[in-house]
Amino acid sequence: MIEIKNITKTYRDGDISFQALDNVSFQIKDGEFVAIMGPSGSGKSTLMHILGALDTPTSGTYLLDGQDVSTLSDNELADIRQDKIGFVFQSFNLLPRTTVLRNVMLPLIYEGVRGEERKRRAEVALRAAGLDATHWSHLSNQLSGGQIQRVAIARALVNNPTLILADEPTGNLDSKTGEIVLSTFQKLNTEHGRTIVLITHEREVAEYAKRIIFIKDGTLVKQL
Repeated sequence: MIEIKNITKTYRDGDISFQALDNVSFQIKDGEFVAIMGPSGSGKSTLMHILGALDTPTSGTYLLDGQDVSTLSDNELADIRQDKIGFVFQSFNLLPRTTVLRNVMLPLIYEGVRGEERKRRAEVALRAAGLDATHWSHLSNQLSGGQIQRVAIARALVNNPTLILADEPTGNLDSKTGEIVLSTFQKLNTEHGRTIVLITHEREVAEYAKRIIFIKDGTLVKQL
């Protein structure tokens, strides 16, 4: 599914340059649950932006489902993000005075999916994310942190993406709630076959994945 070949990323500011990634290569197979782990400044956020088609590498190749993402235009990258990638962020990014169901349906509204089909797909995604139907009519600001993050997971699922990319998804949660959210990712992987890439700086979070890729100083250090 994912093949990263000799990726480098160099940022320039006038005469000053900084190499955030240096010759990084790895593969992620369809249906894997992989954590990319590293300390602050390791390059994992830069790598997340490339995997999420939010940025392109300075050199090297990124293949997603056989398509070379590293060569695409901004409009083509936007299409990849819409069609193939579901994002779950630390900050949730939900509309606060909007119901759970409508928050999850929003990506489908932008795509022009009709009302009943939109509702059906949102309900399927919410069930897969483990949020009880009694909460679907609540406003998102009436939920707990863990429930909000599961709404965000459902929103990431609603377009049936090839890849779910979770960037520090437990960063704003207490440890117990974080465990519930991470268990949700495990269930999505084991029971629904979803491919998940989890970005984290915490070893205990990374260990929920089946494989860990360690990044340090812009290079791939090891894989477990």
